[in-house]
Amino acid sequence: MDELPLDQVRTLLAVVDAGTLDAAATALHVTPSAVSQRLKALEQRTGRVLLLRTKPVRLTGSGEVVVRYARQLARLERDARAELGLASEHGPARVPIAVNADSLATWFLPALTRVPQDPPICFELHREDEAHTTALLREGQVMAAVTSSPDPVAGCLVRLLGVARYLPVAAPEFAARHLTGALADDLADDRGAAPTVVFDRRDDLQDAFVRSLTRGRSGAGRIRHLVPASDGFRDAVAAGLGWGLVPEPQAVPLLRTGRLVELAPARPLDVPLYWQQWKLDSPALSTVAEVIARAAAEALSGTDPGHG
Repeated sequence: MDELPLDQVRTLLAVVDAGTLDAAATALHVTPSAVSQRLKALEQRTGRVLLLRTKPVRLTGSGEVVVRYARQLARLERDARAELGLASEHGPARVPIAVNADSLATWFLPALTRVPQDPPICFELHREDEAHTTALLREGQVMAAVTSSPDPVAGCLVRLLGVARYLPVAAPEFAARHLTGALADDLADDRGAAPTVVFDRRDDLQDAFVRSLTRGRSGAGRIRHLVPASDGFRDAVAAGLGWGLVPEPQAVPLLRTGRLVELAPARPLDVPLYWQQWKLDSPALSTVAEVIARAAAEALSGTDPGHG
C-alpha cells in the first residue's frame, strides 16, 4: 500500500467529526464533490471500505484505524507547533480521556488539578463504563482511557493504575426488610430477590458479586433500578431503593454514620484499573499520564507509579 495522502486522511477525519459530507465540506472550505472524491481515492488506495454513508456517517473497522492515525498526526502537529513556538489555530493542547463515572466521582478530577498548566492543557473527558472505555480508544475519539482491560488496544501502551474496591451495602431499614436469610438466597435472581440498584444496563458489578456468592449459578434479582450517576447511585442505595456495590471512598463515610450497612464485610469486589494511551511522543499526554499514575497510587491499592 502506498503512503496515505494527508489531505485525504484529514478529509476522512473531518467527515467523521462533522457527521456528513456536506458539513465536512463546509468545515474544509471545499465542495461536497471534492470531499467525496478524496474519500473514494483514499478507499481505493487502502483497498478497504472506510466509511458507511449513513446520516451521521459510520466508520468501518478499517476506517477506525485510519481515523486514529489521523488524530495522532493532528496531535503530533500541534505538539510540534507548540514546541517551536508557532501559533496554532487549535489553541492549547487538548487531551481527550475516557474515564468511568466512579473514578470521576472519587479520585480522578482532583488528580487533574495537579497537572502543570505551563503550557496550558485542556481536558476533554468522555464518561464511559470502565469495561467499555477502550472502544473510544479504538475509534480514535480519545488519546487515553481508564479501563478495566489489561489488553492493549492496537497502537497503545497499558499500565496498571491499581485496584478500585467496591463494598456491597444497603440502608439499615432495607437490610432489615429484605435481607433476613442467607445473603446469596436474598440477592440471587428469582422473583423474591431484593431490589438492586445498577448504574445502567451494562453494569455487571452487582451480578458479579452475586455470582461470587452462588459460585456462578445466578446473578442479581430482576427488580433493578437504573441510576446512571455515581453520587446518585450512592444516594439511591442510602435512601433504601435497593442494595448495590458502592466505591469504598463513597461508602465508608456513610457506614461510619450508620446510613449504610455492609452486607458482606469479608467479601468486597475489587476491580483492577489500567491506563491505556496512544504510543505518541506527546509532552502533554506524557505529563497527564505521570500525574494520573501518581494520583492513582495514592487513591487505589496495588500499584507502583514508576512501573509502566
